[in-house]
Amino acid sequence: MELKLFGSKSVSASGLAHNGRTCSSFRHAVGVRFSPQLSSCRGTSSSVSNNTYLSKRAIASGDQESVVEEDYVYRITGTNGASSSLFSRNIRLLDFFDDQYEGVVVDPERLPANPNVFASMIRLSLNHWRRMQKKGVWLKLTVAHAELVPVAIKEGFQYHHAEQGYVMLTYWIPDGPSMLPGNATHHVGVGGFVINDNDEVLVVQEKYCNPSSAGLWKLPTGFILESEEIYKGAIREVKEETGIDSEFVEVVAFRHAHEVVFKKSDLFFVCILKPVSSQIKVDDLEIQAAKWMPLMEFVEQPLIQGDCMFKKIIDICIARLGNRYCGLHPHQVVSAFDCQISSLYYNVHDTQDVNCTTGN
Repeated sequence: MELKLFGSKSVSASGLAHNGRTCSSFRHAVGVRFSPQLSSCRGTSSSVSNNTYLSKRAIASGDQESVVEEDYVYRITGTNGASSSLFSRNIRLLDFFDDQYEGVVVDPERLPANPNVFASMIRLSLNHWRRMQKKGVWLKLTVAHAELVPVAIKEGFQYHHAEQGYVMLTYWIPDGPSMLPGNATHHVGVGGFVINDNDEVLVVQEKYCNPSSAGLWKLPTGFILESEEIYKGAIREVKEETGIDSEFVEVVAFRHAHEVVFKKSDLFFVCILKPVSSQIKVDDLEIQAAKWMPLMEFVEQPLIQGDCMFKKIIDICIARLGNRYCGLHPHQVVSAFDCQISSLYYNVHDTQDVNCTTGN
């Protein structure tokens, strides 16, 4: 690989010696080719003070896929710069992977720790990806690389999202608006309607709630975890808040609302569950109290009767108990688009199934 050495405005020399041979003279804006094995040069240069450090840049020529840029620093020593030493610091491309959308994903495990080195590498990499006609760039910076965040922002990266332990940044290379997908737009919550053979509903009072809901006995609710199925999340939330073990029956309704938590939209799934235990054990961190409440007493609470959405949810649950409504049950399917197992929620109406009949 050959390197092109570009002269500095602050220095000129009549010649360079390499392994006993004199190299071509160089001046400002004149390139000189030399071997990357070059480690020292000798020559004369007027008006250069003792122990002066001058920087030069070398850019490797050759395959675009392996472009390397190096900053060279000369130390001029002796009278009038009688001798000089050449030191180099490699600046390479950031390690990355191609994604399936003609973009790149920077390898978060192989980032430099030094912000100055990172700045040089990110500039070089962006130029390289631009020449390769790449589109989006994904840069994940963990807490260990927090010092690199302002550097990336200065180079034009934008915040995409943050999770515990890292921040994701993006860069859109082509002209025009970014086509990268935005951050997740929704939270997903679940509520468990758990009713026993005595027509008693499992209800809770939360420790921390809106003052307008003070005193309300409500269904156990919560957010599902990452990569958690909706029905498994409902079972888990009921167990965590009340200590009751249960089995999933159906999803009977879901609510879609906007700007709920941190301005995000919210999907809330109402699930009917069948209890397989009865002894309540309250989660002291979140729940003030929990109990089995007669169904009609639960329905007749003023806050339930005064809220059209809550009242409709309970009406649906009661209709399901009376076989006048059919909910959705998860079925495991595989799609050819991603070859992954997914849960598709739907109902199968069978006239022989007395537990699931349709109604108006």
